[in-house]
Amino acid sequence: MLVEESLREIPMHNLKSIALFFVVILCLTSVLQAGTNKYGVADVRKVTLSAATRVGDMLLPQGEYEVRHVMEAENHMMVFKQLGTNKPAEARVKCNLVPLKGKAEANQVIYESNGANERVLRTLPFRGDLAEHVF
Repeated sequence: MLVEESLREIPMHNLKSIALFFVVILCLTSVLQAGTNKYGVADVRKVTLSAATRVGDMLLPQGEYEVRHVMEAENHMMVFKQLGTNKPAEARVKCNLVPLKGKAEANQVIYESNGANERVLRTLPFRGDLAEHVF
């Protein structure tokens, strides 16, 4: 009864304001949690390869790619799928997550050259992530 009496004392517009406040907080919390997974990295990103690049055992052509971080049992995998083409190139490669000291400040594509003079993807840090993907 005490609760009922105290609720009667609060004007209806204040109750609506309080309810709206909690709905906004709940929505913001959901949005912030959707940004990264429990490993501190986003599940889906986009990356542009400015030249043909070897990713795992595949040589991907230059272009824009959706990069999806997925788990297969205990393995971290990155799935690259080319965007904007009828026959998209795809690659699946195992990666290791290496924690960073803080959030990555920028997206980067770090590669090295192999004996066949191909670019080979080595590391992908994405802006805002707490770990980088190392191949």
